[in-house]
Amino acid sequence: MNQGIQSQQRLPKCHALLPTAGSGSRLGGNLPKQFQSLAGRPMLSYAVDAFKATPEITSIWVGVSPGFIDNPILGQLSDSAKPLHFLATGGSTRQETVRNTLAEMLKAGISENDWVLVHDAARPGISPALIQKLLTAVQQAGEGGLLAMPLADTLKRADSTSAIAGNPTRAEKTISRDHLWQAQTPQMFGLKALHDAIENGIRLEADITDEASAMELTGARPLLVEGATINFKVTHPADWELMQTILQSRAP
Repeated sequence: MNQGIQSQQRLPKCHALLPTAGSGSRLGGNLPKQFQSLAGRPMLSYAVDAFKATPEITSIWVGVSPGFIDNPILGQLSDSAKPLHFLATGGSTRQETVRNTLAEMLKAGISENDWVLVHDAARPGISPALIQKLLTAVQQAGEGGLLAMPLADTLKRADSTSAIAGNPTRAEKTISRDHLWQAQTPQMFGLKALHDAIENGIRLEADITDEASAMELTGARPLLVEGATINFKVTHPADWELMQTILQSRAP
């Protein structure tokens, strides 16, 4: 009986990491987009609340630009029964922010074998149900993975002259969408393994656009767990308007 209890205690815990140091320049506004008011609340709060409401998540870590760490907006998000840490770990790129925050988590005593779920603050459509779907798939398989969506639209490759100013954009070729998925977040991997993969990718100046691409450089083949259309990334003003309409329709 005691051995069983000890075994349960050694099971890896799960933590959320939200990098929020980006400027969100494509959206515009006086604040980075993740802190702008969306349907009456800072956009970041929707993702934070989804992880707060997921029982399996032990703690939440938010990587913030050093110049923003004292902003009172963060105080609006701090009322939580679940540990919520804001760290001045923002770097010049998203992956530097993730790497820096992972390093601070390790320094804080989080086990290197624990799971970490990295999520874009600009995806406020995430839900506890989607988080738990990823958690279940990854924990059952014992290997990392990410939410993603099979591509449904026909893909076109533009011809090379489309990059020249003044030229009309023309389709050169239709790309098969078979076996193509659009990556979402969260992306869930072992804490130390992910830290080392990103650290190595940055050192090699590799094109690591998300956590999965860093892990792929190590030879890993992350699980693709089907997400949901609503978990889209808010990047442009049209995305903002659509997400605001969705969130307002959910309001009581």
